[in-house]
Amino acid sequence: MKTALLSVYNKSGIEEFARQLVELGWQLLASGGTAKTLAKADIPVQDVAELVGGGAILGHRVVTLSREVHAGLQATGSQEDINELERLKIPRIDLACVDLYPLHEAINAPGSTPESVIEQTDVGGPTILRSAAKGRRIVICDADDRLQVIDWLKNGKPNEDTFITELAAKAEAVAAEYSFTSARYHSKGKHDGFIGHQVAICRYGENPWQTPAALFSTGSDYQLSLDRFQSIAGIEPSYINLVDVARLIQTITHIAAVFDINHSRVPMIAVACKHGNACGAAVGTNGIDVIRMMVSGDTRAIFGGIVMTSFLLDEIRADALLTFLVDEGQRRLLDGIIAPTFTEKAVQMLRRKKDKCRFLTNRALSHLAYESLDSAPRFRYVPGGFLRQPNYMFVLDLQDSRLEKLGEATPEQENDLLLAWAVGSTSNSNTITLVRDGYVIGNGVGQNDRVGACRLAIRKAKEMGHNLNGAVAYSDSFFPFSDGPAVLAAAGIKVILASSGSIRDKEVKTLCEKNKVAMYLIPDKVGRGFFNH
Repeated sequence: MKTALLSVYNKSGIEEFARQLVELGWQLLASGGTAKTLAKADIPVQDVAELVGGGAILGHRVVTLSREVHAGLQATGSQEDINELERLKIPRIDLACVDLYPLHEAINAPGSTPESVIEQTDVGGPTILRSAAKGRRIVICDADDRLQVIDWLKNGKPNEDTFITELAAKAEAVAAEYSFTSARYHSKGKHDGFIGHQVAICRYGENPWQTPAALFSTGSDYQLSLDRFQSIAGIEPSYINLVDVARLIQTITHIAAVFDINHSRVPMIAVACKHGNACGAAVGTNGIDVIRMMVSGDTRAIFGGIVMTSFLLDEIRADALLTFLVDEGQRRLLDGIIAPTFTEKAVQMLRRKKDKCRFLTNRALSHLAYESLDSAPRFRYVPGGFLRQPNYMFVLDLQDSRLEKLGEATPEQENDLLLAWAVGSTSNSNTITLVRDGYVIGNGVGQNDRVGACRLAIRKAKEMGHNLNGAVAYSDSFFPFSDGPAVLAAAGIKVILASSGSIRDKEVKTLCEKNKVAMYLIPDKVGRGFFNH
């Protein structure tokens, strides 16, 4: 007779799982709380404390940490091991179903202390998982896998080695992440890292010769995690597509956050991305208008790009996305479109030949706010290790007492500053972003010098036929010289938002005052907007 060991913190669903094991002829061992739950449900079970002898000790901290349990999990099928288990009256344990004390919740609980966290740190559970994995037992660390295991047993255990190995690998990963969480907490971040599981395969990475490539999930509860986006049509997203989606999430959430902070409301938002940077962005109260403004920002760069909206895409909005500012009889080609939802007709209208346009949905996009910002630390690989920094959580508040205002901007221009800040601070630095009438008209990104970024933004705006007179500009850091503001003023820019901290701040202010350009300055150490070096 096969023996299963059940030890779960969350008892939901464990009775049905145990009952099905019994129906399949298994005998059950269970830890104290799980054993009581099963006994109340009239499911035959033996408390594992009876197996180890003497019962639980040290306030129930030590029960399954015994040679009887781990011998039962690690014994091989050799006759020597079988004889030894029989001599010691230890049953071979063929299945272990374990979930762990909620360490994350203990750490994040209000008023948590090292003592309270230690009390909720599971040792026996991870040890069982690792012993079961080493012994190549059926090991279940995820409640979602229980039914799969029952079906597999009923179907005669097909592909047994592969099935067992996959469960074992998952258990090892769960145990490793649990230990990582504890190490990260007790070391105050001096030990850190992350573990993920593969959720999607990409044909290749940034280039065809970079293979294999894949998307991994860390199990985050962030509602805009990439693994929470559902593919509803088109071929699967590429590596570059997914990078662009990640960048779009940064930009659209910063737009939402800055309007939430300054106006306690979030407008409709549409953003287009090409090679990681916004090439069009707009806000407003009418979806069709927002799409048209977003598209008109840079009709050339959006070609083959990806678009994300915070609102439903129906056939009327889809038509605007396809045909606005496109020659008659032609249609705009996009590699991907992301929205909270689509109508079926909109998807059919937007599809490309060979399904080269990807369609992703995530309903969380429809209720963006300040809380939508990704607050998890950011990691970056470097040779021999990685860099870690806090996420980009600064949000411009026009009422911030640290914000210096020289000259006056209209309410409309201040709204334009909010959009310019959100786009510029999530574009590759150095960046100058130009906005007029609620949409981006030029984004000069990734330049080695700031005046060069100014000239690039202006050139792109002029090439698209935009009127720069009365527009606003955002600089993601201070101006080291007055040449950048001079170029902007000469082009018709009337308001500049930048950081302060240059030794030539006074010269920059004087130039702006002379040219009747209002200037808003946030200290560089407070609100510099460098992104994605």
